[in-house]
Amino acid sequence: METIIIYSSTDGHTKIICEKIKSNFGNVNDIALVSLRESINLDLSKFNHIIIGASIRYGKHSNDLYRFIKFNKKTLEQKKTAFFSVNVVARKSEKNNPETNPYLKKFLKISNWKPDKVAVFAGKVDYPNYNFFDKYIIKLIMFITKGPTDTSQSYEFTDWSKVDSFARDIRSNL
Repeated sequence: METIIIYSSTDGHTKIICEKIKSNFGNVNDIALVSLRESINLDLSKFNHIIIGASIRYGKHSNDLYRFIKFNKKTLEQKKTAFFSVNVVARKSEKNNPETNPYLKKFLKISNWKPDKVAVFAGKVDYPNYNFFDKYIIKLIMFITKGPTDTSQSYEFTDWSKVDSFARDIRSNL
């Protein structure tokens, strides 16, 4: 396999975005799709293209993601790479691109990694599937940021045409 897509997902939405990106490539059998945990045991040097997607929870990417980047930085710098962040703040037009999204900017600065292509996608608030604590903390965050607060509903903010465009752009530049 030439390409690997690695996802770090809290509730599964980032994995769904990765599956959509994978479906935009011709022969999906030539693309590995693995979780960040599964990728720890893989030799990334065997792949020519590495795509990583990661979600935000409570304002930060997972510590496992930072460790993964640090451990594999040399290999990542020798490959064609893409990274995207999935976060609900990207639902706002003024924070939905790599230059304006605070979480993506912070991640790139802290990780000191420069992927060839970066993107940010708005995620999903899935109140019915959250535990009690997450449901009400996220509700408070949504209230403060003028987002939806009806905990009986799910709210998907992902612009799927933007995901498709990102995938096509990666595919044509790999």
